Amino acid sequence: MTELRESPAPSAVAPIVGIDTHAHIFERGLPLVSGRRYTLDYDATEADYLAHLDAAGLSHGVLVQPSFLGTDNGYMIAALRRHPGKLHGIAAVDPEIGDAALDEMDAAGVVGIRLNLIGLPIPDCRAEPWAGLFRRLAERDWVVEIHRGAADVSQVAMPLLEYGVRVVVDHYGRPNPVLGADDAGFRAMLDLARTGRVWVKLSAPYRAEADAETEARMSDLLRAAFGPSRLLWGSDWPHTQFEARASYDAEFAALARRVPDAAERRRVLVDTPARLYRFA
Repeated sequence: MTELRESPAPSAVAPIVGIDTHAHIFERGLPLVSGRRYTLDYDATEADYLAHLDAAGLSHGVLVQPSFLGTDNGYMIAALRRHPGKLHGIAAVDPEIGDAALDEMDAAGVVGIRLNLIGLPIPDCRAEPWAGLFRRLAERDWVVEIHRGAADVSQVAMPLLEYGVRVVVDHYGRPNPVLGADDAGFRAMLDLARTGRVWVKLSAPYRAEADAETEARMSDLLRAAFGPSRLLWGSDWPHTQFEARASYDAEFAALARRVPDAAERRRVLVDTPARLYRFA
């Protein structure tokens, strides 16, 4: 595992005025997993990310472990320890991870795991060792985030809900680029709102090749189904593989278009993520 650096003394944490629930940090030279979909050729540092938060007038952020770093969460955890209460994290773990390691990550500010299943087989979430992992995550009040195409989101989510964990769906559920809001998988995902234990991130519509009209339709349908108490916003910074098409400023500005009502937008940006990711 990457060596964790010494953390400075904690500083006072600012009041919550906005939470970015999806960003990644990394540097060249970190060990990368084989078979990765992406190889970084630039740095996206903690300092860079904090500068984006400040420029947008946001106070807190959730760092998500990048897929190309695998289950070595050390670089992210070091950043969480340097900014306790300001940054929380979503880790990638082996299903056989021990309780001591989970507890150590929890103490550092990790509040959930991500199942990044793009291009991978869907695990049998009702069988060991996954079943044991999800039971332990439920005991710790962690969330499980799903990154998968919309056609399979419900298939992955339903077993997780049986364990009592809260489920977050990344990036609009990534509907089929051709079908967009008419994707049957996306429509099935809307039905998950009835459980009251599923949240969806209004983030990175470009990962589904969504144009402005499709993005608007998806946002409207999600707002109608889930409401502001089950929706989140994430920048997806630094927009890996889409750096030329997206920017932090543009993604933050798009939130006003995706959620036009100011009161609802505050719930998406502040109230909902503060509770879900244990900032408050």
